[in-house]
Amino acid sequence: MGPHTSHRRSDNRQARQAGAVVPATRVWAYAALVFMLFTVAAPLGLAWGQEAPAGPATEYRDILPGVVGSRNLIWIIAQQHLLLAGFVLGVPIFAWVCEIVGVRTGDPRYDTLAKEFTKLLTSAYATTALFGGILLFLLIGLYPKLMSYLTDVFFPSFLVYCVLFLLETVTLYLYWYGWDSMQGATKGFHLFLGFLLNVFAFFIMIVPNSWATFQASPVVITEGSMWARAWAATWNPTWWPVNVHRLIANVVLGGFICGAYAGLKYLMAQSKEERVHYDWMGYVGNFIGVFGMLPLPFAGYWLMREVYQYNQQMGITLMGGFLSWLFILQAMLIGILFLGANYYFWLGIMYRIPGSEAKYRKPILAMLVILLICLGVWMTPHSLVASLEEARKMGGTHHPMLGVLGVMSAKMTVVNVMILVTFMSFVMYWRAGKQETATWAKAAKVGQGLILGIATVVILVLGVWGYFVPAITRINYFSTTQVLVMLFVLLTITPLTALVLKSAKTTTEMVWGIMPPRAAYALVLNAVMVILLMTLMGYARSSSRVHWHVYGVMQDTSPYAYSPALGYAAAFMSLNTFLFCLMVAFIFWVASLGGEKKGGAPGKARVKEAVRPAVAGAR
Repeated sequence: MGPHTSHRRSDNRQARQAGAVVPATRVWAYAALVFMLFTVAAPLGLAWGQEAPAGPATEYRDILPGVVGSRNLIWIIAQQHLLLAGFVLGVPIFAWVCEIVGVRTGDPRYDTLAKEFTKLLTSAYATTALFGGILLFLLIGLYPKLMSYLTDVFFPSFLVYCVLFLLETVTLYLYWYGWDSMQGATKGFHLFLGFLLNVFAFFIMIVPNSWATFQASPVVITEGSMWARAWAATWNPTWWPVNVHRLIANVVLGGFICGAYAGLKYLMAQSKEERVHYDWMGYVGNFIGVFGMLPLPFAGYWLMREVYQYNQQMGITLMGGFLSWLFILQAMLIGILFLGANYYFWLGIMYRIPGSEAKYRKPILAMLVILLICLGVWMTPHSLVASLEEARKMGGTHHPMLGVLGVMSAKMTVVNVMILVTFMSFVMYWRAGKQETATWAKAAKVGQGLILGIATVVILVLGVWGYFVPAITRINYFSTTQVLVMLFVLLTITPLTALVLKSAKTTTEMVWGIMPPRAAYALVLNAVMVILLMTLMGYARSSSRVHWHVYGVMQDTSPYAYSPALGYAAAFMSLNTFLFCLMVAFIFWVASLGGEKKGGAPGKARVKEAVRPAVAGAR
């Protein structure tokens, strides 16, 4: 054999070895996917050999009773699906808005940002569908009687949902894969695809909402066609309150998760341009989350008002029974969320706008004190957990001094004040580093001050007055007026500030990419708080039905026909949050693999200067 033959064998052997080496990233991706599938499938496999009643009379099946249980498994899978769906349905809204802003302003950053948001969406879409399919099969297998009843009522909407899902899938992939090719003259068609994507996503959200809200607030279904029956069941009292509440919550969830993604990428950034890009992306994500969060308490109040009007006992179970302590936990989580969002704005003023620290230190301190006082009032329970001896000394379970802070009149007031403070934090950040040049700017500032001052006085007066009027007056008139006053402030000061700053002169240029690591940690904290909050309220809404599958219509006769204790539920909330964070981290990682393959983050090839990652402790 000649030397050429030897070389050919050596080359072939090297080629086979190179082909046999699987990239490390692909190995980890496969390993993570197998682990996730095993986690979901293991309880099913272990339960495969368990005997269960068969035949048409089967009402329930169980999985590892005493270890996992059918209800716990449904709880985990349903919560993961709802959180993923919230992210998938919320992100297209502000991705599309960012794309529109990019077209209107001609700033390519917004188009890049919208594309990066959509990249996260495409990574999460398949996972959402996967968990939806698993949930459907588990519900059919474990709760056949309930699913048979719901199918009999809602079968036409099942067909509508399937069509909507197909349309959204086609539109999403056209929107994503056509991004680069649909530029210039065809950009308008791409924007139209984004509009269709949001329309389909909205209807995909409200159709399943009708199934869940019917279980909590069923209506009398008269005889008629299957379409008429389905429509009558769909239009139940809590359907639209849940639609509005969930739509806003999805925007908040999507905004804060995208902010957390930007925060993590900022911490791992290796170049100056990467840090600038992800710092700005984190700001946009926090901005979206905050502005979605401001009207969210009002939507929640509307929902609870409709629950009380539908069935007072259900409302009392939620707000006055054993579930009422959940709203103390809710106050803590929302309070941390408000503090985290404001803290991020304050850091932006201090770091992104040089020389502003001395000017804004006192206003920031005042805002912090107000937020902490309001949070303390909001967290005050109506009835204290006290021993018999303590209750005797207090004269009951109501504290003689703090008891007045545990009623809704006080809580609605401080919630509105916290929203006002958060809104003014953003306005302060918006105006920082700018000098108004319009001739009417001074009058506008005086008008804004008057609006803010009068609104604060009205909210406080109505809050105190609410102690001396009947509950029906406080709920129907005073609380509603507080909401309208707050919305008036948001809808007047925002456009007025935009008009004033349109001709303003920039005195200090905003510097991006120099935020401290704790700003990124705040973004991650906000995302975790939102996830915990959604898991908590999911448990509250489900437990409000107590021992009913369909409230007052179909009773739960399974071994799990009871509401889990709050401590037990809190453990599952934490577990669901942890699992969802793991999945989101996996989705972020998969999305980053696509970016790395194409050459890294935006501008990485153009910027040669490397900087150290923003690790903890760096300034």
